[in-house]
Amino acid sequence: MKIAIYGGAFNPVHNEHVNMALAAKRELGLDEVIVVPTNRSPHKSGSLMASARDRLQMCRLAFEKRDGFEVSDCEIKRGGISYSYVTCRRFKKLYPEAEIYFIMGSDMLKSFDSWREPEEILKCATPLVCAREASEELKTGLKAFSSRFKSDIVSFGYVGKAVSSTRVRTLAAIGEDISPYVPEEVKNLIRSRKIYAIPEVWGVKKLLTEERWRHTVGVALLAARYAPRANVFEYDAITAAALHDCAKYLGESSPELKGFEFPAGVPAPVMHQYTGAYVAEHTFGITDKYVLNAIRYHTSGRENMGNLEKLIFLADLLEEGRDFEGVERLRKLFARDMDECLFAALEHQLAYLEKQNKPVYSLTRRAYEYLKEQH
Repeated sequence: MKIAIYGGAFNPVHNEHVNMALAAKRELGLDEVIVVPTNRSPHKSGSLMASARDRLQMCRLAFEKRDGFEVSDCEIKRGGISYSYVTCRRFKKLYPEAEIYFIMGSDMLKSFDSWREPEEILKCATPLVCAREASEELKTGLKAFSSRFKSDIVSFGYVGKAVSSTRVRTLAAIGEDISPYVPEEVKNLIRSRKIYAIPEVWGVKKLLTEERWRHTVGVALLAARYAPRANVFEYDAITAAALHDCAKYLGESSPELKGFEFPAGVPAPVMHQYTGAYVAEHTFGITDKYVLNAIRYHTSGRENMGNLEKLIFLADLLEEGRDFEGVERLRKLFARDMDECLFAALEHQLAYLEKQNKPVYSLTRRAYEYLKEQH
């Protein structure tokens, strides 16, 4: 008998989770795939996290109508932080004669040696791995894994598409359509229970043009993606990103700006960061000073920026809709080192403004000089 354990936060479960499990079952001739949502994942702090009950229900909706699939609540019932070695040991005891596999994406190979008791997992189950988007990652990961563990590992031919739970959470948080990414029943559950929703920002869209809203969605997606590296809560990253341009098209006489005192000496393209922070606070009810500062300085930057400020500044500049000379170099820097990218981005911004004979705002100049001293 061949059994595969498929564990994860499933926050939420999406189409690629399902497709990956179906491909593994088909290609390996598995008799059963046991889907095990975590109670609390050791590596998922800071994310918008659905309750264990909701994630279990989403998994049941996605898998249980399919032949040869079972959804287990063993980790949720056990409580506390969920560790894969405990789960693998449990199913090895339940099925001592079975061939047991452990399904994982190629991205997990890089961090597998940092898991709790990885050798114990390998005693109980054989890793069953497929590529996520780039097959080169799988080749590199398999080589490193084999060198480190000297253990059997099985790969199968499915290559996942560019879908992530972070993307689904972000779109759900700001009220966008998630139907291309999750099973219909899962979408309906997320919508009906407002799982992941940040309703405070749902009114932003009506203040923006269609093109500016697409940009805003792009900023939110990029900010959420890099929030863990920036040591920023996903909720804060999405909230600040969703609101960063909320006052972009509001005139001085707009009711949303009643009571706002326009600061002197601010170039016109920069002013919306100040009006945006005001509208975020007084119209959308945002009180978190870090979120408000990320909005307030997202165009100019400033000296000694906090992590959320840096994240929103760079996400605004580098979201996937942006296209300017040097953007790919900055994106590669962003993936490697946020502070290095921030310095390079400010340097690029100053050079562009000076070349175009446009005014350089004093905060931008000081932000650059501050980072130059740090370097």
